[in-house]
Amino acid sequence: MIQIGIDAGGTFTDFWVTEDSTGLSPEYEGAPHKTPSMPEDPSRAVIRGLGEIAAARGLTTGDLLEDTRLIVHGTTVATNAVLTESGARAGLITTQGFRDILEMRRGWREDFFDNKRPLPKPLIRRALRRTVAGRLDETGAELEPLDEASVREEALRLRAEGAESIALCFMHAWANPEHEKRAAEIVRETFPEAFLTVSSELLPQIRLFERVSTCAFNAYVGPIIQKYLEKLDSALRGLGFGGAFLIMGSHGGVMTAPVAARRAAASLLSGPAAAPVAACRVAAPHGIEDYIVTDMGGTSFDVALVQGGEPLVSQENWLGGKRIALPSLDIHTLGAGGGSVAWADRGGILHIGPESAGASPGPACYSQGGLKPTATDACLALGYLDPEYFLGGKVRLDPQAAGEAINRGVAEPMGMPAEEAALGIYELICVQMAAGIREVTVRRGLDPRDFLMLAAGGAGPLHVNHIARELGISLIMAPRDSAVFCAAGMLASDLKYDLAVSWRARFMDLVPEELAARFRALRDQCRAVLAEQGVPGERMRFEPGMDIRYIGQYHEVGVPLPTEMIDAPDIGGILGRFHERHDTLYGYATSEMPAECITMRMSARGRMDRPETLSPKIGEPPAAPLPHGRRPIRLPGEPRRLPADVYRSLTPGQRIAGPAIVERPNTTVLVLGDYELACDASGNYIIWPEAKSGEMRARFLSDARDDRG
Repeated sequence: MIQIGIDAGGTFTDFWVTEDSTGLSPEYEGAPHKTPSMPEDPSRAVIRGLGEIAAARGLTTGDLLEDTRLIVHGTTVATNAVLTESGARAGLITTQGFRDILEMRRGWREDFFDNKRPLPKPLIRRALRRTVAGRLDETGAELEPLDEASVREEALRLRAEGAESIALCFMHAWANPEHEKRAAEIVRETFPEAFLTVSSELLPQIRLFERVSTCAFNAYVGPIIQKYLEKLDSALRGLGFGGAFLIMGSHGGVMTAPVAARRAAASLLSGPAAAPVAACRVAAPHGIEDYIVTDMGGTSFDVALVQGGEPLVSQENWLGGKRIALPSLDIHTLGAGGGSVAWADRGGILHIGPESAGASPGPACYSQGGLKPTATDACLALGYLDPEYFLGGKVRLDPQAAGEAINRGVAEPMGMPAEEAALGIYELICVQMAAGIREVTVRRGLDPRDFLMLAAGGAGPLHVNHIARELGISLIMAPRDSAVFCAAGMLASDLKYDLAVSWRARFMDLVPEELAARFRALRDQCRAVLAEQGVPGERMRFEPGMDIRYIGQYHEVGVPLPTEMIDAPDIGGILGRFHERHDTLYGYATSEMPAECITMRMSARGRMDRPETLSPKIGEPPAAPLPHGRRPIRLPGEPRRLPADVYRSLTPGQRIAGPAIVERPNTTVLVLGDYELACDASGNYIIWPEAKSGEMRARFLSDARDDRG
């Protein structure tokens, strides 16, 4: 049976097709495919791409889908709706006196040193934000009963004003959800067609602004996601698909389409979240557990960190200046992709991004009407790309159009030759991406030189060697099908559900029995959600956690805990983990200060069918590879073009010296002059400095051959 991962990006929609559950095993036989995205209706690009895959196999789309048992889809529909302000017309019903909480935010500027920075426009207009009487204190005790008549009246008013969705979020509903539950019943009776988001169901956590902002996200994108998924699911079913249709979530797991529609805000980083998951599968055979995962597509550059074999998860997430408090993989995004537009300002200073040429018109070299120079145009002008072999020869690039765009947009305004301008574009975008990597490493007190750098995305392997040299990173991996890496990662993801419930309790007052009872209650709720999605009990795994702070602090620290803490919590052990984590993050711990729990968490996973990751084995040393050809390229730091060998076929164990280029149908790998590239047993490319050649060959090639016995 067939499984298909689909990543709908801003420029291309990527597909990864496997059979017999091969997933991301090192000995996989997956088939990559790319098709231009259609931002006006992403589902059309999905259906078109499936048709192209079927045609390549001599099948109809229906034949292909009838033999498909699983489709996992990552989509930017929610993200695009927020960034382009094209979401649903949403309303908010909240506690009297808090109508303007979306503008009030946390009560201070996020950027302390910019007092002129305008606040982002709220997702819900003030005219559609309503308040009702009814109040709870911080313990959940009722101070004032809910005004049910006002709830009914405001729901009717929002309906009359054309609202499509409603967010319900009351003060201290995390401590007592009864007011929200009753208000939800009234709204469903009065306005049954509305998409309803209830904060005590979506995010029963302390802090009003975080809850309201997250619920506003969910209400704003929920109807959009629901309609999109229903339309796509209907189209797939109509073509004969009868398997499971899952959606990639921001937390690095997958969920069923109905759950994704209810928790629409959880899909805001749907596509990029798959890259760290895929990275764990391709790096694990080499025993590597700490790596920087980069994903450079046509529109953006995403960076994530993996430590100890697990992607880092954050509760402090923002999109377009707006807060999302749902757990998400900690991904830093820059407007730096292959389609990023380069330009010179009036002072003759070069800039690149965040504007992107996108899928339409695309870079100038696509000959689709694009006139502005982009990073892809620069790579073509420098000789890194073969104009006859882009996307495996499916698209012919126009070097003359690229040169004219660079000359017109950058070279002439800056008074320099076009090739120097192209080199400047390439170096500048690499510097910007290196700065993004420092953002997720150095600012955490981590040294990027201690990590493997993994380059995903169609444009990533063209830039990764120069970025790594800029950062002093000596070990680089470029997956052989990096252009569809996220789509492949989706098939390697587990079903996942995260639950957090705020509960304030001082550690000096904690009783292990009560803590265990609360953890078990969270586990039971998560188990029910996974069971609803068809996960059998033996495939479920639960990971508890707590948010803890010293009494008097404002910010808490997330502390992951081992599974055995659910039934047998060790309060002293939990405190010890908190002090250790606090010291790692802030450089100190004060064990004599009293601490308190703020939030309890449970992360539930439902293991999907996939093969075990095998150790890479190469066998006897292969013959030296033969280059497909040779062409002159201009590299950073070099005064003139140098000849570079071009390879299109490398077998496991083969290695080449730079300067060189490895061309795949969906990506191109650039190797600088003082580096080597080797092909591992999985067909992935590992790059290291020539100065470390002996050490690295022994680590990645010789040992693997000796293991074969």
